[in-house]
Amino acid sequence: MNEVVRWTRERHKMIPKKAIIVILVIFSALSFLKLYTLAPTISEYETPYVSHKISHHDSLPTEDALGPKEYQLLSNLISRRAPCNLLFFGLKPQFLDLAALNTEGATIFLEDDSEKLKTQLPKGIGIYLVKNHEKAGKGFELLEHARKHPSCRLQVGLITESGCKLALKGLPEVVYGRKWDVIVIDGPSGDQPEAPGRMGTIYTAARLARMGANADVFVHDTDRMIEKWYSWEFLCHENLVSSKGKLWHFRVAAHSGSDRFCSQSAVQIL
Repeated sequence: MNEVVRWTRERHKMIPKKAIIVILVIFSALSFLKLYTLAPTISEYETPYVSHKISHHDSLPTEDALGPKEYQLLSNLISRRAPCNLLFFGLKPQFLDLAALNTEGATIFLEDDSEKLKTQLPKGIGIYLVKNHEKAGKGFELLEHARKHPSCRLQVGLITESGCKLALKGLPEVVYGRKWDVIVIDGPSGDQPEAPGRMGTIYTAARLARMGANADVFVHDTDRMIEKWYSWEFLCHENLVSSKGKLWHFRVAAHSGSDRFCSQSAVQIL
């Protein structure tokens, strides 16, 4: 009799434990089912929104995009000057939207990343591969070279015949033969010492800008030393008319006959 009573008591003690285990299993199953049914909703909200305006070039990387105020500064100027001759150093999704503002004008992109040349561009827009940029780590050395060598001074002669190490001589002929109204400098990357730098880009753009009259030149990433140094040296502080964020806007007059880029004393940056 005592054995039966003891067995009964132990049996009653085991029932709550089993019940708890069963309840836990049921709750786990329900939680899994709930998570599974919510999965499509979660992924839908995590998918980044892409404007339909740039659907034709959404394969381009969007890193280091222009800020809203920077974009507005550029779009306002291009809208006012269109139709015009518009030259971009570097290709970003936003630049294609800006190029669309230049209806009936001539727009050209110069890009060092061959993958970006696969981008489908609207009719009438040209894109060319430009290589052989000096590494960003040579920025200091090349600026010293430019200050010491007469061949780097502002000249009327052809850029392709220049003896200056900063002159980009391998650009398409159409670039040298056209008077540019707006030049935008946002390439090459120049974000690491070993990456291609913008020293030659800024120098060459400064020469090209002076072939026309009142060219508007924009330089992005002016929080970086090379962009800042070379802009001061060749586009000149007295030509800086506005800025937004990391974007500087210079208005450069036609070549005056002087061999100096800047009329005022050079800014001491070294």
